[in-house]
Amino acid sequence: MKFTDGYWLTRPGLAPLYAVEVDDIRRDDDAGTMTVFAPTGVVRDRGDTLNRAMLTVTFSAPMPGVIKVRVERHSGAVEHGPDFEIFGAEGFRPAIQLDDASGTIESGPLRARVARSGPWRVDFESHGRSLTTSLPRSVGHVTRAGALDETWVHQQLTIEPGERVYGLGERFGAFVKNGQVVDSWNADGGTSSEQAYKNVPFYVTSRGYGVFVDNPANVSFEVASEVNSRVQFSVEGESLEYYVIAGPEPKDVLRRYTALTGRPARVPAWSFGLWLTTSFTASYDEDTVNAFVNGMAERDIPLSVFHYDCFWMREFQWSDFEWDARAFHDPVGQISRLHQRGVKVSVWINPYIAQRSGLFREAAENGYLLKRTDGSVWQWDMWQAGMGLVDFTNPAARDWYIAKLQGLMDQGIDAFKTDFGERIPVEGVVWHDGSDPKRMHNFYSKLYNEVVFRALERHRGQGEAVVFARSATAGSQQFPVHWGGDNDSTFLSMAESLRGGLSLAMSGFGYWSHDIGGFEGTPDPGVFKRWLAFGLLSSHSRLHGSSSVRVPWAFDDEAVDIAREFTRLKMRLMPYLARVAEEAHACGIPMMRPLVLEFPEDRSTFDADCQYLLGDALLVAPVFTADGSVEYYLPEGRWTSLLDGSVADGRRWVTERHGYDSVPLRVRPGTVLPLGAVSERPDYDWAAGVALHCFELPEGFDAVTTVPGPAGQRATTFRVRREGGVITARSDDAHAPWSLHVGDQVARAEGAGDIRIEVEEATR
Repeated sequence: MKFTDGYWLTRPGLAPLYAVEVDDIRRDDDAGTMTVFAPTGVVRDRGDTLNRAMLTVTFSAPMPGVIKVRVERHSGAVEHGPDFEIFGAEGFRPAIQLDDASGTIESGPLRARVARSGPWRVDFESHGRSLTTSLPRSVGHVTRAGALDETWVHQQLTIEPGERVYGLGERFGAFVKNGQVVDSWNADGGTSSEQAYKNVPFYVTSRGYGVFVDNPANVSFEVASEVNSRVQFSVEGESLEYYVIAGPEPKDVLRRYTALTGRPARVPAWSFGLWLTTSFTASYDEDTVNAFVNGMAERDIPLSVFHYDCFWMREFQWSDFEWDARAFHDPVGQISRLHQRGVKVSVWINPYIAQRSGLFREAAENGYLLKRTDGSVWQWDMWQAGMGLVDFTNPAARDWYIAKLQGLMDQGIDAFKTDFGERIPVEGVVWHDGSDPKRMHNFYSKLYNEVVFRALERHRGQGEAVVFARSATAGSQQFPVHWGGDNDSTFLSMAESLRGGLSLAMSGFGYWSHDIGGFEGTPDPGVFKRWLAFGLLSSHSRLHGSSSVRVPWAFDDEAVDIAREFTRLKMRLMPYLARVAEEAHACGIPMMRPLVLEFPEDRSTFDADCQYLLGDALLVAPVFTADGSVEYYLPEGRWTSLLDGSVADGRRWVTERHGYDSVPLRVRPGTVLPLGAVSERPDYDWAAGVALHCFELPEGFDAVTTVPGPAGQRATTFRVRREGGVITARSDDAHAPWSLHVGDQVARAEGAGDIRIEVEEATR
């Protein structure tokens, strides 16, 4: 929310109070806090202490490299929750020092310094440099005139010239958030507006620090859009809590942020394969499913997951978790037959119970549905006639919902597409646990997906659970994976989908997918074929549409060939992708990475939003044009095309033209890329028969390449060196044949041991 009218004036009807100076600073060593008392006017004598509001600003630290700040005016306000879960370092206490000049709190490499004298000023510093500053008129409490219960608290933090701001959830507009107003309020708005399914009140900047606002309600961000040199964030009420998170690089910020709010779970290997769906309203039945699956097999397109979208249940009855017997005569038998073919099965669900569903009366009578303030069930007709909303704050409702899912898992269902969760009412409703409806609006998405994910995890085991979720907020990254929602079948929407994925990656989410070909409308064959390469070079890959199907042969024979080749390429990349996925799980670094995340020292990467790195070594630049022209940036070094072996020098923008069967896919110099021996499925022994391809290894190169074991089992390691024109590779634990590749030269080993290749220039 904007509170000012230009630089000098306040918007009509608003009464702001600002922290003007420091009256006192106190420390509490037992609590590990430093509390600053800031009058909202200059205190010249004792009379100035009367009839004067004061803001209290408390600093603490849950873990090294993170400082928490709480700003409040009246501390007696009742806070009903819900609250984001925060994971701190047990027993950690920051170092606090008070002297005549300032109060300082140090948390590992991060320090906040509050000046005792002069106008209000707080400096956040790390690794010997200033990160950001809270200046006069930055900390404020605002009241609407005549409405004393309508208040806000805001904070402004400076940004330097040239500094870029990223994140704030999955936002499909400009990747760089400077100049934008962003409201963190989940909405079902598609991918072509300022609305977002996944709002995360966290941003990271190119200077290598992040800010997380700990409030699940609507947090309003003005990113260099109210004061051009500051980021402002504000919330309703009497208090505001936020965390400043140190780097020094954006990757370090994400590591700390995901340690604070939760790391992405490990997902099963089979989930990285190709998913095919029935599409949404396209007509389908049991025979259609058989035809789709048979068609993929007949065309040698590897298929890992088949998904039944909404109409596996009967219309007007979503969700009743019952198969529509008119279309599916033997669903359990069909699921079993799909499993026999090595295909996992997913079904669509949502948290709504339609009035015609046989479950509605049961849920209403037992208090499992959200209620109005008069005690009646909250209902409306959007989506399903007379639907109610499962109240997941009620433990009995959670258990009831999980029991319905368990029935499906007993039938053989492997995963759930957890759709919706954004249209959560805030007026005239009462949650079972007394939660504040405004705070529950965004938080519901986390609660809903956590319930489903944990049910799968209990049934299948850790590392074997996966959902396909649309809505999210802070902390939801723990329950992967997420997809980008309802896009159009156009090149423009393909690009906006990528921007959403890049923003979500900078918001702590490790995995991300999107509807290949676009959701609304039917893509022309060119759009579909370009989207295939993009989709199969994303962390997760799904063919899905709305009223039309996305089987490749519905477009043309070339689409079939492209689907086959890029799916097989992804399967061969699994030894590499598995390592990247493990990094997402263990460290919170996303699989799909904006260039600025890997090259923060290169200013040309700051605004690159039409390309990304898949992991740390593969640069992907999707083609968003009908004629195949594409412009993309290459950082410093000699980058090799994985598809044709051509080499391009970096530190420049490159313009190319690609056929439908190609895409800029370049390997970072100094990479040892492991390619698997299997191209038919993702869940195989990645180390067996692995081929280590060397790209532009410099003299003196010495590094270990790790190939994870399936399902988190013991990894296999290979040490690769280059000395004096010889590249050697060694493994002490290889249990199967493997090979070393340098350009066209190949050396093979049968197990543990050494192999070598003499080279003049190591390229590929």
